[in-house]
Amino acid sequence: MTNTDRIQELFNSELVVLNIGPRLFGDALGKQNVEVVQVDWRPLAGGDKQMQDLLADLGI
Repeated sequence: MTNTDRIQELFNSELVVLNIGPRLFGDALGKQNVEVVQVDWRPLAGGDKQMQDLLADLGI
């Protein structure tokens, strides 16, 4: 199978979206009959870089 064949196969396959962002984006895709897996991800320590560094020092 050539790279072109693989790309064409990808475009012909059913789309499944992994949404790691605002739920609104996933909901909009769902309304278009796109399968969506919503992930409720948040940065460690609320995004606080100093706290992330401390947690990293602890091996977390």
